Amino acid sequence: MIEEIKEEQRKKNQILFDKKSSLLQDLIQEISKQQRQVIVLWAFSFVEESIQTLLEKYPDETRMLECFECAKLWSMGEVKMSEARAKILDCHVFAKEIDDEVDQALIHAIGQGCSTVHTAGHGIGYPIYELTALVKRYGVENCEEIVEARIKEYFARLAYYCKEESLMQRQWAKFLER
Repeated sequence: MIEEIKEEQRKKNQILFDKKSSLLQDLIQEISKQQRQVIVLWAFSFVEESIQTLLEKYPDETRMLECFECAKLWSMGEVKMSEARAKILDCHVFAKEIDDEVDQALIHAIGQGCSTVHTAGHGIGYPIYELTALVKRYGVENCEEIVEARIKEYFARLAYYCKEESLMQRQWAKFLER
């Protein structure tokens, strides 16, 4: 894992993981087995955590929360994709307006997590950006245990949402219904 990250840094890539990262292959495979509703709720749970963390630092910034609220409405069929896409893009714009690389990656993770409503393939986007934020926060030499622990959390929470049928009993947009 560390060598892959160092290679991305040598290439001067801002994002240190991608769909080809060996560390993410098992998670990608597990996500691909899940119903869309499970993936959406799973991604939303992480998005919500990240927003709460970032709002402590950016209390007057509304775009992350607006993005999330609109994505939830989109998942219920209450708004159209175009409206949600605009809010997601606004969230990504906010990331580009700040200088903190850790926060930038985390804000992009929020946008990717909200995009999971559009397609399950966006599901891995949240971990790609959040893990990048963790590496940038702790440094490549100190991040291995932290990254591995977070990946375990991804799996644990995915298993939780997979088992909790009661969580699926909510309003869903037609395109997300079983």
